[in-house]
Amino acid sequence: MSPFTPRTGSVVGSARRWLALLLSLSLMAACGLGGSGSTGPSKVTATPQGPRPNILFILTDDLSWDLVDYMPQVKRMREQGVTFTNFFATNTLCCPSRATILTGRYSHNTQVMTNEPPNGGWQRFHANGAERDTFATSLQAAGYRTGLMGKYLNGYDPAKVQAGALAYVPPGWTEWYATSLGYQEYNYVLSENGRAVRYGNRPEDYLTDVLADKAVDFINRTTTNRPFLLKISTFAPHAPFTPAPRHAKLFPKVKAPRGPAFDEVDVSDKPRWMQAWPRIGAPGIRTIDRKYRGRVRMVQAVDELIAKVRRVLAERGLDRNTYVLFGSDNGFHMGQHRLVEGKGTAYDVDIRVPLIVTGPGVPSGRVVHAFAQNTDLRPTFEELAGVKTPDYVDGRSLVPFLHGRTVQGWRNSVLIEHAGPVSDPSDPDYPGRGWGNPPSYAAVRTPHELYLEYDQGEREYYDLRNDPSALNNLADRLPQERRDQLAALLAALRHCVGAACRTADQGR
Repeated sequence: MSPFTPRTGSVVGSARRWLALLLSLSLMAACGLGGSGSTGPSKVTATPQGPRPNILFILTDDLSWDLVDYMPQVKRMREQGVTFTNFFATNTLCCPSRATILTGRYSHNTQVMTNEPPNGGWQRFHANGAERDTFATSLQAAGYRTGLMGKYLNGYDPAKVQAGALAYVPPGWTEWYATSLGYQEYNYVLSENGRAVRYGNRPEDYLTDVLADKAVDFINRTTTNRPFLLKISTFAPHAPFTPAPRHAKLFPKVKAPRGPAFDEVDVSDKPRWMQAWPRIGAPGIRTIDRKYRGRVRMVQAVDELIAKVRRVLAERGLDRNTYVLFGSDNGFHMGQHRLVEGKGTAYDVDIRVPLIVTGPGVPSGRVVHAFAQNTDLRPTFEELAGVKTPDYVDGRSLVPFLHGRTVQGWRNSVLIEHAGPVSDPSDPDYPGRGWGNPPSYAAVRTPHELYLEYDQGEREYYDLRNDPSALNNLADRLPQERRDQLAALLAALRHCVGAACRTADQGR
């Protein structure tokens, strides 16, 4: 007998040196070397006035900033709310980024460094007990009705017995409609509250649309005496770039952006893993444009999903007490630095992603340039819900920015971690030839610099004030004093936990 339920209708160094380093960074923060931003090491103590708000988080997959121009609903959210222009994914692979979002902790603390075991995937997240300590568990314990719809962590398969159950449901989720295998948008299996339900290849099985309908149903069943947190996690616009049938012929002339880094002329200053790639050439550029059109077409269904859920919130009178967040797990390069497509680099096209928020008390049309990152989502949700964030969480709440407040002592730097290269052909992020598959590195991004250290010894340094496209690697010409400063900052961030992270990231 098949383990699936067929779909019927809609069912389917030295210690001394480290001590000196941390003392130095603490003194830097105390002397006011931080930028505009935070309340410092954050412990959530605020309780919202009146009814606790609902939280609706729409998380896309591999969505880069250039796609926002094709999403009218997202552009409307920008007009009505707050846009974070410097929001960063601290690891640009799907599973590590999502583990960080759930826990508020860097990859070196979740120990989820890759998409696949033994160093990543759902298997590592589950084995570490991380599922028992997420924003879902904390908000559910505080009385919230919680829901996840769509993509969970790589390696989670509702069609198999995992953690002792078919269609396993992790702790913290009141309602659960999830998979990690929906990239094709068709022919997938969802765990629907612990029941494996198979979907086929009919137009109505298109996964983004299924998630929209389930989200509307979830909201319609909301009662006024219990707030909700709903995470809608699309597979769009991840490869293989399958649009909904109704969008398959839109934007026939759209081309991928041709910025200064596109098909970079000279990569001789780049690390060895990049120097091997030739110029992309006309056939390769045509392929990039064709795939980019697929991405643009895919996000049309996401934009429609946003319209549907915001409409039902308004119809139910819930919009006045609901925060809606739109974001992405990581960015995506298409032709930059001769890399045909993919992610995993520390360049802005991969690490800097949208975060747009609307809701009660959120100023219209406000732009926040302070550095934010995916570690901050858990403490943000918890502060909105009046829940205390554990001190071992690495991020800090963005709530002050949402309410238009000036924040002092905020971070000046962001840690980027990557364990590579991706070597498992079954990994959905396994790169094709020329896509870009960097070896392991760690990087620090400051307001005007990008500094990388590869485990193999190579270095990259870009002066982003004068070279925003990261064309000229100046690592060999970086003054020794500045090199030592950046290396010390990176070392502190790579080994930080909790409050130490919220001190270290104030270094420049």
